[in-house]
Amino acid sequence: MSGLRAHVVVERPRFRVDVEIDADAGETVAVMGPSGAGKSTLLEALAGLVPLDGGEIAVAGRTVERAAVPRVRTPPMQRGVVLLGQDPRLFPHLSARENVAFGPRATGMPAVQARAEADAWLERVGLAGTGARMPRELSGGEQQRVAVARALSASPRVVLLDEPLVALDPVTAFAIRGMLREQLAGTTTVAVTHDAGDAVALAERLFVIEAGAVVQSGGVREVLRAPASAFVASIADMNRMPGVAARGVWRGAAGQVLTSTDAASIALAAGDGAALAAVFRPDDVRIVSAAGENAWSATVVGVELTLSGTRIRTTEGVVDLRDAPEAVSVGETVWLQVDPSRVRFVAVPATFG
Repeated sequence: MSGLRAHVVVERPRFRVDVEIDADAGETVAVMGPSGAGKSTLLEALAGLVPLDGGEIAVAGRTVERAAVPRVRTPPMQRGVVLLGQDPRLFPHLSARENVAFGPRATGMPAVQARAEADAWLERVGLAGTGARMPRELSGGEQQRVAVARALSASPRVVLLDEPLVALDPVTAFAIRGMLREQLAGTTTVAVTHDAGDAVALAERLFVIEAGAVVQSGGVREVLRAPASAFVASIADMNRMPGVAARGVWRGAAGQVLTSTDAASIALAAGDGAALAAVFRPDDVRIVSAAGENAWSATVVGVELTLSGTRIRTTEGVVDLRDAPEAVSVGETVWLQVDPSRVRFVAVPATFG
């Protein structure tokens, strides 16, 4: 069953968004991309806050907006879509209960029933007994929970999340993420996030947007395991080394040469001089004792411990390793190696790095 089908085209003097996105009924999809990629514009168009210059949006099989003739443009309040952003935007003059009851009341539900519904939703999001408190009396995490309850109490067909966890501390964000996963089950959801952890925890599929267009989509883990761009590699915490295509291989600025067994990478490297990044996971690079296939030498200028391993700063760039010998020291020259089957090449702007 269809939850959301959309082709969003929004044109402005300085940018253009042209994105196709879909979500089955009850499915959560994530959207990621660098700043300025068009993520918020996409959500605003889906919510009806920004008119389409092209394309069409259908919610639960019903066309709510079409740019072509005969033009359709359903008002935001009649789309069955709610947008939840970084700021809870609670009504400051209404209690938590009254905030949550606002949606049901707007649909015509009697006041007594709406208040009971609000209390039920507050309990579902872990705020039982807080109905009489005003927004100023709630913590940031509590306000976000009230905002979620208010959004869902209106029984939306589609929920749009615009980084609702970004302003919260890590402990609170973890708790709210778990609550969202539980409460959004069965509700069609589009979640914009900058955190790959949110995408993995909340979504089945991931759309990556760069410069107003989808550059990669698929299962969340599949996309993160096989990045098609330097941005995707960055959110997957992979090493990224700038270089150029050199007749079938990747060549770094310091003369390093890497090969790959990945067919798409081989095709990208077939040219000569195109800017490429070599990307690989910290688990797949190791320090070896001598030169070998896909190995390069580097002089260590700094060593840092990270939460997941060791970061070695060298004269040739920064490399993260999952396991590194404790004896590595500043000033030492080491050999680093990555298996050709574990490295990919992705196209990047010439200014990358």
